[in-house]
Amino acid sequence: MKNITGYLLFLFITFQSFSQVKIISWNIENFGKSKSQSSLGFIASTISNYDIVAIQEVVAGYGGAQTVAKLAALLNEKGSKWDYTISNPTSGSSYKTERYAFLWKPGKVKLKGDAWLEKKFHLVIDREPYFATFEVNKKTFTVVNFHAITKSKQPETEIKYFKFLPQEYPDLNLVFAGDFNCPESHTVFNPLKKMGYVSVFQKQKTTLKQKCVAEICLASEFDNIFYDTAKLKVLNFGVIHFYKKFNSLQEARKISDHIPAWTEFSLN
Repeated sequence: MKNITGYLLFLFITFQSFSQVKIISWNIENFGKSKSQSSLGFIASTISNYDIVAIQEVVAGYGGAQTVAKLAALLNEKGSKWDYTISNPTSGSSYKTERYAFLWKPGKVKLKGDAWLEKKFHLVIDREPYFATFEVNKKTFTVVNFHAITKSKQPETEIKYFKFLPQEYPDLNLVFAGDFNCPESHTVFNPLKKMGYVSVFQKQKTTLKQKCVAEICLASEFDNIFYDTAKLKVLNFGVIHFYKKFNSLQEARKISDHIPAWTEFSLN
């Protein structure tokens, strides 16, 4: 009887672990041919323990897509198989066009169909978000990868359209991840919060200062992950202070001016 109970417990724990997903979101500044091989190696080591990676600020021109492919190749050398998808350049004309990327472990999650750029609101959102639906244990969720316009250009004028996305995609379990250039406490997120969405992080700064002041090196609460509490349960979360591995912020900023934010969740 003890053996049967132990086996059932093992199966339960194994099933639970396969139902849990670790996602990391990172605005990797100017992600393209300017990134050296050593920088890419550092990035690969930083993200290799996660199941899905959402990257913002991939260079739209030559070098962006190629650099994502190089990163995937480095990840594949670390013991797990990785796949990736890259968006077309975003369509906004009034601000810098970019690409998005997703990388994931197909042994853990499956991509359902093709990823796509949101087109309905592309005239009012300069860098329209990039959607990808993943499946784990026959349950699906859709990551909405987003990079808002800068704070000086009022990102809330774009984010206000996010309240329509759950209605646009009523059959999808949306998880919003990325650089919102706006803190989660801003009232623009209130409509999503009223729908049951909450942010993984509160009062968590994620951008690097130019210089540390009294050992304070982070500046703004810009990067976050929002999820529907009725559909997901957050088990763990955090940020990676990668800059602490460098001798100076100037060196760290060659990787990015943002730190990555991650969460681990299970699907209800």
